[in-house]
Amino acid sequence: MAIGRNRWLPHVVLLLGVFIFAFPIYLAFVGSSHDASTIARGDMPLTIGPHLVENYQQALVSPVGTRVRATPALTMMRNSLYMALAIVVGKIAISLLSAFAVVFFEFPGRMFFFWMIFITLMLPVEVRMIPTYAVVSNLGMVDTFAGLTIPLIASATATLLFRQHFLTIPDELVDASQIDGAGAMRFFWSVLLPLSRNNVAALFVIMFIYGWNQYLWPLIVTTGRGRETIVIGIVRMIGTGEAQTDWQLIMAVAVLALLPPVAIIILMERWFVKGLVDAEK
Repeated sequence: MAIGRNRWLPHVVLLLGVFIFAFPIYLAFVGSSHDASTIARGDMPLTIGPHLVENYQQALVSPVGTRVRATPALTMMRNSLYMALAIVVGKIAISLLSAFAVVFFEFPGRMFFFWMIFITLMLPVEVRMIPTYAVVSNLGMVDTFAGLTIPLIASATATLLFRQHFLTIPDELVDASQIDGAGAMRFFWSVLLPLSRNNVAALFVIMFIYGWNQYLWPLIVTTGRGRETIVIGIVRMIGTGEAQTDWQLIMAVAVLALLPPVAIIILMERWFVKGLVDAEK
């Protein structure tokens, strides 16, 4: 009896966790298929309503309702996608090169600079917001794509992870590359990058979600609708949260905001798992 209970109990706990996580998402999807009056009255059913296609078309192209005057979801998703991809590429490129320099080159102050990078992990993001904004403002990058992405592309976490991975590379492999006449960058491109593809894939997923979900920095550095990201757009659509708010459009945009991160995770699941658990990394 105890063995049988031990078999089904983890499944029950897992299903309960999935239900708690998925039910609000399902509720948002159902709400995006009804009209504003149905949601405002508080009698929204748990079944899909008749306005599903209409609401999503309106949210994507022209999200204008009784109170909402928002940027089209397509524009906000495009801004978020550009921002997330720029952050991902920048973080991975800088972290790979910095970890490569720290591990495979001898130069004065090598470990000092590494520990300076590592210490930044102890600083909350909020502590750096004001000085970072001051620098961005002085450079004239407020409400620009560069100002939205460049301050976020450095990553101490990714540098540390790549450094730990590079330390596992056998010295014999480095010596063999040197004997074959490979220079430093040839060794980096032909040997290190192929060996690091699982780590790169895992960090790609994590950093993409990090960039896509950014709220505080875009809220500070953007001033117009042209650079508005999907997270900022949802918050501005909610406004005061009064009953007259067009919740069907807000819920439709919220569901649309889930699609790119979910697609990235589904497409890169195999590499993501390998990058996290592969014993040879």
